[in-house]
Amino acid sequence: MSIGFRVRNRERAVDQEWVEKFRELPVANVSDSMHRMSAGGAKLRPMHREGKLAGRALTVKAPPGDNLMLHKAIDMAEQGDVIVVDAGGEVTNALMGEMMLDYARRRGVVGFVLNGAIRDADAFLEMNVPAYAVGITHRGPYKNGPGEVNCPIAIGGMVVMPGDLVLGDADGVVVVPIDDVADVYEKTAAKYAAETKQIEAIKAGTHKPTWFNETLAKLGCELPS
Repeated sequence: MSIGFRVRNRERAVDQEWVEKFRELPVANVSDSMHRMSAGGAKLRPMHREGKLAGRALTVKAPPGDNLMLHKAIDMAEQGDVIVVDAGGEVTNALMGEMMLDYARRRGVVGFVLNGAIRDADAFLEMNVPAYAVGITHRGPYKNGPGEVNCPIAIGGMVVMPGDLVLGDADGVVVVPIDDVADVYEKTAAKYAAETKQIEAIKAGTHKPTWFNETLAKLGCELPS
């Protein structure tokens, strides 16, 4: 096989048990639990109407505006896959539209993360398959290649390996490495529980934070007596 133009099988993937456990946790809490170091960038925005994204990554690396390898990935997809495409963030040509989306969902694909553009935006809202992209355009894609399927990719500095856990909500997308899911889940669940308790205190009027005064004093800020 030649680097830059090859298709590989995925060797392993996160267990569905972890997908279900993470599904109800906010992406922001997951991100915080990984020291805010894993994010696909603010340009990745939801193109669907509502709902959360959770599944295992099937990765694609493609030239800007070319969807040859995306077609191959959809053909290879298994139930519960999220297809994650790095196409350089170019939005001149769309990577996919209504027909590809409908075919993919019928094959069991549960979502898309596209470092590129979509078209047929109304269809994405209507079908409501969780999908994130960086733009919308009516101009269609090329189908010339090259590209790779099931290779390491990166979007906005967020590294994605085949089989990693992919999560998304209204705040954006985060990826949890397959080898770290247990540790990240434990920390995220604890953070979510703590924030839920804090929100209840805010609603009850009993939440009175003071930590910032201690930080300001430590930093030498002049405060009123």
